[in-house]
Amino acid sequence: MLLTKRSNLLTTLAGLTLATLLSPAALALPADIQAAKDEGMRLYNAHQRSLSTPYLEIAAEAGDAEAMYYLGEVYRLRHMGLNQVALGWYYQAALQGEPYAMLRLFDGGACELGDVCPENGDDWPQEALELTLPKAEAGDAEAMAALYHIYYYVEDPDEDEAMKWLHRAAEAGNVHSMNWLGELARNDERGYANDTERLEAAEVWFRKAAEAGYALSMNNLAVV
Repeated sequence: MLLTKRSNLLTTLAGLTLATLLSPAALALPADIQAAKDEGMRLYNAHQRSLSTPYLEIAAEAGDAEAMYYLGEVYRLRHMGLNQVALGWYYQAALQGEPYAMLRLFDGGACELGDVCPENGDDWPQEALELTLPKAEAGDAEAMAALYHIYYYVEDPDEDEAMKWLHRAAEAGNVHSMNWLGELARNDERGYANDTERLEAAEVWFRKAAEAGYALSMNNLAVV
């Protein structure tokens, strides 16, 4: 069950930009580099990943953790696994505190197989938790959203904590978390008395995210 949840979580992550999930604390980019990053992300999200690479590299080489993460994604998807290039970009992003890169490193066995480990240990999910929890407790909605994923990856997974932070993230305005709560409600055939109640619960969250401009929730709302 836990492995299924982890697989589903990372499948979800693969289709989202980190700007939706967790905006890393990165240096403000000069206008020309930001423009290159924006073009790279546009191409990536249009499934033109090979074309996105040179643009993302410009931003990554300027120190942008999100661009590093997405270069890791490009090479991982291209080679259907964690090759050395993907690992290198994920690791650089992880060194900047990017939690989703840490989860990718964990899933790829980077520490066990390649000795690519956190500076102070050998547990990438725990490293992600220790770096992200203080941000969430300080009110960072994106960090709250990240904790939902992280709590399924730590050595002692805690679904209650994961759901607590997912709700907090949604209540703090994180649109991905709102949409994900809608997805969870829509697919929860055991937690509601009937289909009407289940779909109404999903609609509440889809509508909140849609009203905040989240395109995926607009699509979900149209078919709920």
